Amino acid sequence: MNVTPDRLLEFIGNHWIMASGLFIVTILLVQDLIDAAFRKHKSVSPNEAVLLMNNDNTIVIDVRDPNEYAEGHIEGSRNIQLAKLAERAAELEAHKETPVIVTCQSGTRSPAAGKKLVALGFKEVYEMRGGMFAWKDNNLPVSKKRGK
Repeated sequence: MNVTPDRLLEFIGNHWIMASGLFIVTILLVQDLIDAAFRKHKSVSPNEAVLLMNNDNTIVIDVRDPNEYAEGHIEGSRNIQLAKLAERAAELEAHKETPVIVTCQSGTRSPAAGKKLVALGFKEVYEMRGGMFAWKDNNLPVSKKRGK
């Protein structure tokens, strides 16, 4: 089948909603690839996070709301809401040179928290892909004790 520019334009004209959707999805994918290439913090799976946590210096920051945190969190994690991360950064000052893992509920807030921490001068920042949903899916332990 020979696809000419005229036939392609005719197809797009007849199926403009589908073509628009394809264009938007393509733009979003390219944007995500560019963002990942220039990101100054790394992304880790829950199992990779456990390996990092085996290092005594690593801290975990849970950026979820307190009620989400109370439902179950990583043992020893600190609950600092994403919106309050910049104002509470002084609490983490001693950890600027050590690994910091950021987690949230599903992995959507962690990238923003990672960017904030890098902007605040933290050197080794990791976001946990999939957040606490992925942590629980990997049958990793969850604590309901009051955190820091």
